[in-house]
Amino acid sequence: MDRPIGMFDSGFGGLTVARAVLDLLPAEDLVYIGDTGRYPYGPKPLDEVRGFTLELAGSLVDDFGVKAIIVACNTAAASGLDAVRAELSVPILDVVEPGARSLVETTASGRVGVIGTVGTISSGAYLHAVDEAARLTGREVELTSAACPGFVEFVERGLTSGDEVTVLAERLLAPVRDADVDALLFGCTHYPYLARVIKDVVGPAVTLVSSADETAFAAARLLGDLGLLRPRSRPPGQRRFLSSGDVDVFRELGSRLLGPELEAAAPWPVKPAATTHRPH
Repeated sequence: MDRPIGMFDSGFGGLTVARAVLDLLPAEDLVYIGDTGRYPYGPKPLDEVRGFTLELAGSLVDDFGVKAIIVACNTAAASGLDAVRAELSVPILDVVEPGARSLVETTASGRVGVIGTVGTISSGAYLHAVDEAARLTGREVELTSAACPGFVEFVERGLTSGDEVTVLAERLLAPVRDADVDALLFGCTHYPYLARVIKDVVGPAVTLVSSADETAFAAARLLGDLGLLRPRSRPPGQRRFLSSGDVDVFRELGSRLLGPELEAAAPWPVKPAATTHRPH
């Protein structure tokens, strides 16, 4: 119960999930690793991303003794989730299934869309997750997927509005706009930072679905069922944010995206004074 929740992402996008978790579960300790030294994951081969995923998840267990891991990166979840679950004994949550479920529950017309990195879209993870969510709810949906290369890089440069972003969005979002979807899922945790531009392009009739809140609710349900949640009456938990790249850049941009919690960001990998052995 007193161990932290672990979370990782290729960079900054997972901070949207971290924010949702911190707001919903303020008493929990959190360790977040932003793999900014190797981002973006989207264009990389899935086998390479799978290796990163195993390394980051293993560090969260071995070095920080986390009680659960949230894979707050769609590309990592699409490529390495099964491998991580087979390797580690702690609960592993992802952002794909909660987002897909929310998308299916949101649509009225049955025409839905998902946008993500090249790696996430090409993996077919959302196609399978949406099909499964539709099956479980007894609904019929038609999914249109679109890869959006360049969105992550804009966000991580701090460029979330303006003509350059809008022109790219108009080109990349044409397939989902032409499909007349009424609900669009952000299949990348970076994309909520571009929500205003995306909304302007797809139009007011389209409901934008972000998996961050749904993932936080899923984490609360799972940890509650396992008896691992801290009582809400506890003082606010400790938050630790780590970066594999330039810590100053991570601290500066992360503070703007998430808040003051990033001011104490530190490098990863680290060598803690005491190492917690991986539970089996």
